Amino acid sequence: MQIGGFVKQSLIDYPGLVAAVVFTKGCNFRCGYCHNPGLVLPRLFEKKSTYPVKTILDYLKDRAGWLDGVVVTGGEPTIHNDLPEFLKTLKDIGYRVKLDTNGSHPSMLKHILKEKLADYIAMDIKTLLKKEPYGEITGLSEMDHIMKDIYTSFEILKNAEIEVEFRTTVIPGVHNDKILASIKSEVGEEYRYIMNEFREGKTISSF
Repeated sequence: MQIGGFVKQSLIDYPGLVAAVVFTKGCNFRCGYCHNPGLVLPRLFEKKSTYPVKTILDYLKDRAGWLDGVVVTGGEPTIHNDLPEFLKTLKDIGYRVKLDTNGSHPSMLKHILKEKLADYIAMDIKTLLKKEPYGEITGLSEMDHIMKDIYTSFEILKNAEIEVEFRTTVIPGVHNDKILASIKSEVGEEYRYIMNEFREGKTISSF
């Protein structure tokens, strides 16, 4: 698995826990507002060194008992076939694991849930679950299959027996109160739904 970033300690990425954060390289979306172009665009992340998995695992083994959990984010972690193996190692060390995903690989989520490799999964809901607005945000043109996968992941997580979070980055000029209310209604009152503020800075649209 290609790891492009590592935060040794965070108090904000895993609700209620002190956690390390692992950032994987690569993503199948091209959301213009994304503030991690160095993890998404190959021409940027291929120029940067990859963190050795062993080095990170050795650090985490040494901090077991001091850190509570590990967040695996990206990029998009579920594009990596060896993600389950990495998560299993984290669980074997004794960590609680949070996974961040765009929901485009439901088969991977099913496997992770079946094998109990995550304790918390946060899924991005970019906008209304319809192919036209989703395509505009993600920069993709062939959306039929993608939307089917995203909605499948959405339903899988709503029925998961772990902590689940859905979240939307609120983009000025793209989202409005009506759209956000519609997303929140579809998520349902019984699930955690977070609206994150858009952050100014270098984004994919800058490139």
